[in-house]
Amino acid sequence: MSWPLRTSPAHEDDHLRSLGYEPELVRRMGPFGSFAVSFSVISVLSGCMTLFGFGLVTGGPAVMMWGWIGVGLAVLLVGLALAEVTSAYPTSGGLYYMAQRLGGPRWGWMTGWLNLLGLLGGIAGIDYGAASFIAAFVGLQWGVAPTPGLILAIFAGVLVLHALLNVFGVRVVSLLNAVSVWWHLLGVALIVGALTLVPSHHQSLGWVFTHFENGTGWSSSVYVSAIGLLLAGYTFCGYDASAHLSEETKEARVAAPRGIVRSIWVSLLAGTVLLAGLLFAVQDYAGTAGAAVPPAQIFLDALGTTGAKLLLLVVIGAQLFCGSAETTAASRMIYAFSRDGALPGSATWRRVSAGGVPVAAVWLAVGAAFVLAVPSLWSPVAYGAVTAVNVIGMTPSYIIPVYLRLRQGARFVPGPWNLGRWSKPIGVAAVAWVVLLTVLVCLPQHAPVTVATFNYAPVTLVVVLALAWAWWRMASARFSVPVVEDPHLARLEAQVV
Repeated sequence: MSWPLRTSPAHEDDHLRSLGYEPELVRRMGPFGSFAVSFSVISVLSGCMTLFGFGLVTGGPAVMMWGWIGVGLAVLLVGLALAEVTSAYPTSGGLYYMAQRLGGPRWGWMTGWLNLLGLLGGIAGIDYGAASFIAAFVGLQWGVAPTPGLILAIFAGVLVLHALLNVFGVRVVSLLNAVSVWWHLLGVALIVGALTLVPSHHQSLGWVFTHFENGTGWSSSVYVSAIGLLLAGYTFCGYDASAHLSEETKEARVAAPRGIVRSIWVSLLAGTVLLAGLLFAVQDYAGTAGAAVPPAQIFLDALGTTGAKLLLLVVIGAQLFCGSAETTAASRMIYAFSRDGALPGSATWRRVSAGGVPVAAVWLAVGAAFVLAVPSLWSPVAYGAVTAVNVIGMTPSYIIPVYLRLRQGARFVPGPWNLGRWSKPIGVAAVAWVVLLTVLVCLPQHAPVTVATFNYAPVTLVVVLALAWAWWRMASARFSVPVVEDPHLARLEAQVV
């Protein structure tokens, strides 16, 4: 691996121009901010908490703990491979721009639509999860029943809050992300500390790492264990946020790839501690698994009402930080995709305010996220469908640039942050993992398979790909990702020929 000397903002802007774009956003974010935005989007206090109940019935503690560690290490390989490509092409378009440069317009178009689907599903999943925890807190505090209508109303309020925070500009976003890092780390320490010191009863070490539980209706423990990996698979999403904010980042060719990698390994460590702390503190397994918000039930059983309320506020705060960061990443993706003419109404969504913020893109992001969650009013499995949308969109879009980079071979000109001789083996392993995860996301999660338990992820994937193909047929002429002649690449291509 290698990384370079510092570069000036003017030099970074010159590099952006060499990729075909005139700088419009302001570089105010430093290396820590780049790490913070991806770490905030991953948010172990969001993903681990909202899908904790899912993990309790899809393998239980054994799969939750070992699956988290195994998936985290696999995702780290994906992050390393993606970081290398990000160093070469640090633009707000992120994944789709990389795919277009390495594979051509059709690859860029499809990657962009998958990435956009995942980002919008991410906002919906994160903020709907936050709304559920807020509703649980409201129930403890004032005895209000958390109805679907109440949760959707809270969800709408959270979306508006995140839109307004993002409209204020990158300085506010950067500050929030910096605070978010410490909120998450101190929050995990507080939750695990309280659950370790206060309860008189704890589960054994052997139980936490070996107890298997199957509440899915399927008989195969191997199949159930595979499904259980989705808790970690969903949580480890969003680390491409550093790439989407690279046009607002100083020393982006190094800071953005470092931000991606650091966000993954720090989340891996923090999530391991958090899951262990929660599982050790389980008092009533059946009651916890059957609760509307299982972590809240753990807090209530272990700490009482007052302690549960305090820890719920810590979790809610982390989820709000996470949703804000995801909104930022999605709005930059919409801005960049519109800048290249890929969205209906692109002229509107690509507009940038005097403060350097794509305001219209921000409101489109939260508006689309709200629409995705509306079915929760009448469908008990709507939230699971939303998280599936997030994973089924994001995961394939991560690996397409890595696959295309492998296909380029020696023709790929790496950026200053690169993997050197490890690039190929890490890339191959990353592609293999993402193929496996994409299959897992599409498998039925509960038996018998009914309308209420059906996994809509593969249907969502097919619909989005069909719509993207149809829009390509109608509007691909307006899709104009810059094609810039790279003399270094041209020289290498000539050598290969």
